[in-house]
Amino acid sequence: MPTPTTLQWISNHGFDADNINAPGRHNDTPLMLACRQGEHDIASDLIKAGANVLHRNMDGTDALWACVVSDSFELATELLAAGADINNQNDNGASVLMYASSAGKDRWVSFLLQQGADTRLKSLDDFSALELASTIGCLRLLKAATRDLSAQAS
Repeated sequence: MPTPTTLQWISNHGFDADNINAPGRHNDTPLMLACRQGEHDIASDLIKAGANVLHRNMDGTDALWACVVSDSFELATELLAAGADINNQNDNGASVLMYASSAGKDRWVSFLLQQGADTRLKSLDDFSALELASTIGCLRLLKAATRDLSAQAS
């Protein structure tokens, strides 16, 4: 059961406090919104209370994607430990690694690679995270990861 503070936060944001997994606007859940807003204590409490870490909103993104938006590395670590899918692909086939790469979030690309994100995934437009790299840092990280993957396959 979430703490009274978390339940109040849920209510204040228009969600059903009686069901922590009940989606609201855009099919987001309280966990997704808390992650997007960088509300660490709220999100952490929701995870501990059994919030669905695999829920996808109307675009197919999840709470892990929301952590990248808000730069919440601690929350991302908690989500992954709770079973979040690092390779979830949204309705356009984009993974969180593709998003981080295309947004030039070098630290996130590094983090996601260390956590086991799959560099071979392709979007519906047939682009990989490497092909979407928007900074030299992301490009270098993804090239190295792709080389390492090729070497392991040999």
